[in-house]
Amino acid sequence: MAKGKDVRVTVILECTSCLRNRVNKESTGISRYITQKNRHNTPGRLELRKFCPCCYKHTIHGEIKK
Repeated sequence: MAKGKDVRVTVILECTSCLRNRVNKESTGISRYITQKNRHNTPGRLELRKFCPCCYKHTIHGEIKK
């Protein structure tokens, strides 16, 4: 049997405020989280509020391409 597209896919979430502010000078890197989403329930891009250790606060993390 041929396998179609999986319903549940792995996505990477990246901090949006780190990208805009180009990260604090004392910290290095950009905050990223790996999670899963259901394509049928969320066909658009996923955005979640997560803690960013680079910004030291909760910010919006958006889905990026692999």
